[in-house]
Amino acid sequence: MKCAFFGHSDASDSIERELEEVILNLIEEKEVDTFYVGTHGNFDNMVYRILLRLEKVYEIKFYVVLSAVVMKKAKDYKNTIVPEGIETVPPRFGIDYRNKWMVGKADFVITYVNRSFGGAVKFKEYAEKQKKTVINIV
Repeated sequence: MKCAFFGHSDASDSIERELEEVILNLIEEKEVDTFYVGTHGNFDNMVYRILLRLEKVYEIKFYVVLSAVVMKKAKDYKNTIVPEGIETVPPRFGIDYRNKWMVGKADFVITYVNRSFGGAVKFKEYAEKQKKTVINIV
């Protein structure tokens, strides 16, 4: 089973404990073993830190999914991948392409959405329309 993440870039570190508990539950109860996370903002950074810790204890894989073929920040992460076909997408649409790709790969989507606008909201709703199991942390 696979999981993707979408959350507001200004997410507070105060949700990190709850976020880790949700991820642990998916690993232990739903046998999720593969995770996809982006590179934009504090929510993604929290997910990345948690997954780094958990891969030392559990047999999981995680991938930092880039929104462009070439990205300077990529060197800051381990396990980076680029979605197939993104090289044909204009750079300004890279994040949307990457996010749709992540939803397509996922069985579960963990979100942090606490307002009615922004990319996190857009992809939470997209995941719901794709009949993914969405878990929102509030």
